[in-house]
Amino acid sequence: MTGVIDYGKPMLRIEHVSKRYRMGGEIVKALDEVSMTVMQGEMVAIIGPSGSGKSTLMNTIGCLDSPTSGSYWLDGDEVSRLSENKLAAIRNRKIGFIFQSFNLLSKLSALENVELPLIYRGVPAKQRKELAIAALRKVKLEERMGHKPTELSGGQQQRVAIARALAGEPPLLLADEPTGALDTKTSNEVMQLLQELNEQGHTIVLITHDMDIAKQAKRVIRIQDGKLYEEGRDPYEVQSRL
Repeated sequence: MTGVIDYGKPMLRIEHVSKRYRMGGEIVKALDEVSMTVMQGEMVAIIGPSGSGKSTLMNTIGCLDSPTSGSYWLDGDEVSRLSENKLAAIRNRKIGFIFQSFNLLSKLSALENVELPLIYRGVPAKQRKELAIAALRKVKLEERMGHKPTELSGGQQQRVAIARALAGEPPLLLADEPTGALDTKTSNEVMQLLQELNEQGHTIVLITHDMDIAKQAKRVIRIQDGKLYEEGRDPYEVQSRL
């Protein structure tokens, strides 16, 4: 991480966000006046079953979709009303995505996969190679940087995906079911790596349906029927204070 980490600074703040969709003749409210804050340096898990609004919330946090109403600040910028082009620029600079299915390009080496978001950002070749190598070193895969995804285990592929998320030094890592395609042993190894990255100062928001995975974060926020509540607290009390 570059610079000094301000642990008293909100990394993201969502206030009274709702998201409505029209399905046939019916209006569906996927998010219902949700509010939450994640401070810089936190590791927070958001857990919920299918249909709870979890994916909609992830898309909002990841600047992949805009809310119908409410406000969203990411790293000090209000992003809820930005155009698609500006949201794409925010995603590239401020969010490192980690996906369940890794989303690696099979014809590229681990190093080349990690370099991809840096190419889109316009980082010069020499610098992006240095950043990619440093990221692979951080996930202990520098010796495999020339290997293609098919030559790597599932856990190693996820480490490459994590390195790709880290390479541009984004202020937020957003992990969507990062252990969903892995066995128990490998899942534990990936979660240990995420915890180590968090201890180094990376802010991580983890989306999951698995409570055993969620409990490895420092905070657990449950989503149900488009509303949020924090584990161990009354849902309406927490909804008002997040």
